[in-house]
Amino acid sequence: MVEQRLFHEAVDLLPQQKSYNEILFPIVLTPNPKIPKLTEAIKANRAWLNSLLHQSGAILFGGFSVSSASDFNDVLESSGYEDFSYGVGGAASRTKVMGRVVYTANEAPPHQNIPFHHEMTHSPVFPSKLFFFCEVEPGKGGETCIALSHVIYERMEQKHPKFVKEMEEKGFIYTRVLGDESDHSSPVGRSWKDVFMTDDKNQRAAKLGMKLEWMEGAVKVIIGPKPGFRYDEVKKHKIWFNGVVGRFEDKLNNDPANAVVFSDGKPLPADVSDDCAKIFDEECVALQWRTGDVLLLDNLAVVHSRRPLITLPRRVMASFCK
Repeated sequence: MVEQRLFHEAVDLLPQQKSYNEILFPIVLTPNPKIPKLTEAIKANRAWLNSLLHQSGAILFGGFSVSSASDFNDVLESSGYEDFSYGVGGAASRTKVMGRVVYTANEAPPHQNIPFHHEMTHSPVFPSKLFFFCEVEPGKGGETCIALSHVIYERMEQKHPKFVKEMEEKGFIYTRVLGDESDHSSPVGRSWKDVFMTDDKNQRAAKLGMKLEWMEGAVKVIIGPKPGFRYDEVKKHKIWFNGVVGRFEDKLNNDPANAVVFSDGKPLPADVSDDCAKIFDEECVALQWRTGDVLLLDNLAVVHSRRPLITLPRRVMASFCK
């Protein structure tokens, strides 16, 4: 088959690679030496790659000749996916680099941990696929960790069945505080002007399903109720799709304990977030970036995080697809 000539599926390059029901997570693809160009391989095998992504949730392309933002942009174009502009509703500080919507990954200080999350779960519209590209591999630390959300759901249901039942019945309300100006020292430091991308903040917030409470120099944003899970109609399982663990370092919020509550205002049990974080750590695969790596994620199936960077440098770019 064509894909067998253009790709080699590697099973020994990623020590932490997991297997669920005999399907590898993530799938690791390396080039056939005769055709090292990733764009050509992707164009010739789009349907096959979509099938792999549906099965696994994550594909890591390693060893290809991808060395710059321009090369990464060419990879995005070759995928055939429609781009998703990281605009209204996105909380992370990013800079657009070039082309088809190539952005920097979250620009929070490298020493900070970025908790597990799906991209833009608080927004009514969010990307279905994510691309990441490593232009400069980390000196030490800075791993991107990924985990399958349905596995997290199953384990949380076993560990906290009452909580999961209440979550399904009620959903969550999230509270964030956005400043007048962006704060690049926070993983969720975009200002309200950047998040809403307009000066008519009340109208934009209403369209996003948010309520605003104005404060001096900032605004409290109340989001929800939002469901804590989603159901995959194709695979027939539930997906952990919430921010219970992803309580980012929101410097302006003086009530972080209530950043996530049930829709009736009831606080979450104290042990749930810690137990969920432990499960994430047990189930995740920590990707140690190598220069030129390209990672493709199903944003509905897979959560991702960033571990603190111990030794500079590190430069990872991102892009989002509908």
